[in-house]
Amino acid sequence: MKQTLVVLAGPTAVGKTSCGIEVASHFGTEIISADSRQIYRETTIGTAVPSPRELALVKHHFIQTTSAKAPYNASIFENQVLERLEQLFKVHDLVLMVGGSGLYIDAVCEGIDDLPQADPRLREELLERFKKEGLESLTRELKSLDPVSYGKMDLKNPMRVLKALEVSIQTGKPYSTFLLATKKERPFDILRIALDLEREILYNRINRRVELMMEAGLLEEVRQLQHLKGYSAMKTVGYRELFRVLDGELSLDEAVDLIKRNTRKFARKQLTWFRKENLYQWFTPANCKEIIGWIEKGIG
Repeated sequence: MKQTLVVLAGPTAVGKTSCGIEVASHFGTEIISADSRQIYRETTIGTAVPSPRELALVKHHFIQTTSAKAPYNASIFENQVLERLEQLFKVHDLVLMVGGSGLYIDAVCEGIDDLPQADPRLREELLERFKKEGLESLTRELKSLDPVSYGKMDLKNPMRVLKALEVSIQTGKPYSTFLLATKKERPFDILRIALDLEREILYNRINRRVELMMEAGLLEEVRQLQHLKGYSAMKTVGYRELFRVLDGELSLDEAVDLIKRNTRKFARKQLTWFRKENLYQWFTPANCKEIIGWIEKGIG
């Protein structure tokens, strides 16, 4: 059997963790997490890190391994995962990668272009504009320079908007073109699977997950992370809204409603990403046995 990386992707709250554990257990393999937020060790509740019981069932990699203070991006993830896969494939013919961060998954499967070195002066100018004009002014310019990034990006995340705008201005090319790297050959096969649910069911799961996070102490987790508020890792849905509660800008009820709405919007963007090139075989999370059968045919 040729070495194979099986990708199990999908939107937030769809059920990737439990299905991934079932699939990995069946094949006796390990899981690489492809979640750009679960990788930070300071966050747990708001990033839906698998429980200690789940982590004990199957060995996971890239869960809470990096400080929120450390620079991290898809290119770093690509290099680190390829190194880890080289080791894992010495033990397993099949490795499972589970997550909802499409850019991170694509970086591992296809490669990602190296972004140009940052221009500190341009970054400072953009930050000054952000302070004076607000985020909406920058997103309008991004829409003009790079409509592809504008359509896919979380436009409420200032750091991501600033980065895309910075690269687009600095190079004269849309930021999105740097994320469409010429596909790199990988020394292993790749099978891609994605999970989805009927919209109403998915949205109900998202709403319930937010409520469970609040019951589990998300507000207190955010309170303990106020010293990291300025780092990009803290611009995540769930954290940024609750920082506004602590700053007196929102009531707790308003923030919870906003977290639910922003998480649903994020799930829609994830689905758009995974459907963009028809690379995935789609299943519902209840069909894990069917997924296992499909994988067995693919590697047979």
